Amino acid sequence: MTQPTILAGLIGRGIQLSRTPALHEHEGDAQALRYLYRLIDADQLQLDDSALPQLLDAAQRTGFTGLNITYPFKQAILPLLDELSDEARGIGAVNTVVLKDGKRVGHNTDCLGFAEGLRRGLPDVARRQVVQLGAGGAGSAVAHALLGEGVERLVLFEVDAARAQALVDNLNQRFGAGRAVIGSDLAGELAAADGLVNTTPVGMAKLPGTPLPVEWLHARLWVAEIIYFPLETELLRAARALGCRTLDGSNMAVFQAVKAFELFSGREADARRMQAHFASFT
Repeated sequence: MTQPTILAGLIGRGIQLSRTPALHEHEGDAQALRYLYRLIDADQLQLDDSALPQLLDAAQRTGFTGLNITYPFKQAILPLLDELSDEARGIGAVNTVVLKDGKRVGHNTDCLGFAEGLRRGLPDVARRQVVQLGAGGAGSAVAHALLGEGVERLVLFEVDAARAQALVDNLNQRFGAGRAVIGSDLAGELAAADGLVNTTPVGMAKLPGTPLPVEWLHARLWVAEIIYFPLETELLRAARALGCRTLDGSNMAVFQAVKAFELFSGREADARRMQAHFASFT
């Protein structure tokens, strides 16, 4: 009997340290699947953002089963797809594309991934007010997860004013008026906040640094990252030094991959096995 074959990939920038290929391939091996996962790094290929349609066309023509999508393409890919899941449509961002029967169907597994990480890593933290940095594709998914997990007031800071407003309008329509606002005084909002979530790419291996002055952090904050390479960003390191409770990007990475594996393969993934494999990298 021929083993089922899955060919998947990740499209993004600066993704050479991604653990996603190993997570998928290891779980595929455990389930006796022929599972290949390839990185399609626009930086390595020296392509600008306008190459996204060609990359998607090439993957579809060469028989890819599906693609994960990461920074900076999670929103740019929307008009290139044939269908969206209800969650992806509501969030306005896609991180997983299933290629089947000539169609491109977009899903969002980031929201589920972050929510699961928050439940497991910071189950009992205060959620009255949370500051979120970034309102891009990942930021949109995280914002939906935060309000879905009981954050009362979410204050968004984003350099693109139109993108911030679109996300706030989306969130308030879904969760209720006033649940999300655009911030103007980051230091002041942080001083009154229970939590801080960074969804910008600042802190990644390719974009080192912190997305805000670390002097603005305080010990009452909990601090979460969605970046996982490196697992300990400069922001998390500074927060831990102050005694803040922290959440790194590992749980979001694993649980979004669990769902993506299931979408690509049609099989249930073993989440504990994938967590253990991720942990073995550190």
